[in-house]
Amino acid sequence: MLFNSPEYAVFLLVCLGVYYAVGRARSGLRIQNLFLLGASYVFYGWWDYRFLSLIMISTVVDFVAGRIIAGGRASGSRVAMRRGLLVTVVSNLGILGFFKYFGFFVESAAALLDAIGLPATPSVLEILLPIGISFYTFQTLSYSIDIYRGRLEPVDDFFEFALFVAFFPQLVAGPIERARRLLPQIAAPRRPSAVDLYEGAWLIVLGLFRKVAIADTAAVFVDRAFANPQEHGSLALSAALVLYALQIYCDFAGYSNIARGSAKLLGFELIRNFQHPYFSRNPREFWRRWHISLSTWLRDYLYISLGGNRRGAARTYGALMLTMLLGGLWHGASWNFVLWGGLHGAYLVIHRAVEPVLPRLPANAPAILRMSSATVRALGTFALVCGTWLFFRSSDMETTRHFLAGLVSGGAFDWHLLAPTLILWGCILAIDVPQAITRNEHIFARLPIPVGAFVASVLIVLTLFAGTPSVPFIYFQF
Repeated sequence: MLFNSPEYAVFLLVCLGVYYAVGRARSGLRIQNLFLLGASYVFYGWWDYRFLSLIMISTVVDFVAGRIIAGGRASGSRVAMRRGLLVTVVSNLGILGFFKYFGFFVESAAALLDAIGLPATPSVLEILLPIGISFYTFQTLSYSIDIYRGRLEPVDDFFEFALFVAFFPQLVAGPIERARRLLPQIAAPRRPSAVDLYEGAWLIVLGLFRKVAIADTAAVFVDRAFANPQEHGSLALSAALVLYALQIYCDFAGYSNIARGSAKLLGFELIRNFQHPYFSRNPREFWRRWHISLSTWLRDYLYISLGGNRRGAARTYGALMLTMLLGGLWHGASWNFVLWGGLHGAYLVIHRAVEPVLPRLPANAPAILRMSSATVRALGTFALVCGTWLFFRSSDMETTRHFLAGLVSGGAFDWHLLAPTLILWGCILAIDVPQAITRNEHIFARLPIPVGAFVASVLIVLTLFAGTPSVPFIYFQF
């Protein structure tokens, strides 16, 4: 069921009612956790009950592997520790690789053979991609790796661990939570205050507005441009890219808002996944603000494992590129995603190389000069990021080629794109700018109750009438 559907609204309300009712029992926490686990399986099984087996397999494998690794550490057996880690890495990545990349690698191998004069006709199985598999796979992997590194003790309660893997607010598209953050919350009594509940409700309202009113409205114009890029001029295609930058941000940040709001109503605090990424002044800052749970996962478990910045400039640049290439491939089995990741890797490498020699404003520079410099750098970073979104959005390399050709073709501007571009960007800036200036994502929840109720009502009305409900989230395909 989709977060932006009536079914989810009913599901969440029922969950909240039962959850707080059973919490009054003597063993309330235990019952609450078991209820949430069952509700999470119902939520995931709503998509396709057959894929519940994959979550359960991953849960059992990582629970057992964690205990094997911890047992090896206690006995001083590095062999046992490595064996446990190997089990979890091979099983999780094996399942992910089969369902997500089997067809991609077979077709790529066939294309390579054909290019060198060895025609091949691959017979590829029609394999359905289990929704959310990339997210919960990374979440369970981090649990085993943290135990291996000595940063975490294995959990004793299997059902608490199962809830950590399947917790429904963030199961399908994150945020990717670490066991060190989420497991203690599962094990401890949860008593959200009135402020927590109010902030959670506001996160859901803002998330639905971002998704339904902004992202889905922008998608109408973006889809039209990408369907036939050869029919549009360079200015129209540039406007479509700017709108897609808005669409994907509001779509995914909207999902994260609803996930975090739903969790907050249940007494959980999930990691913030977006922090106004388009205000970033360089590529490194962008990845500190965009999809934070994934970027920090890649940093901690891939980039650092490859050497990070500890083994010289060449090794650092190589680690950055490989991390971003694999990060691109994580998003989907397509060379477009690899190119997208490679471009971001190149941005990070170039920025890291030139940053030490870039001119800096003196500490006593006038405020207007500092603000102007920050604005120029933010606009430049945004332009670079927009360029990469082409590869992310294109369905295939043929579409990408037509779009690139159109971007340099000139042609008259499609004026019907101007109004929606300005209106939709104005709407999101009206949310993001106050949050960024005050450095408080809950600034709207701090408004006086009458003012806050009016603003929330306006957002709800716009959500109901400006967008199309029950449109899938973009990141569901990953």
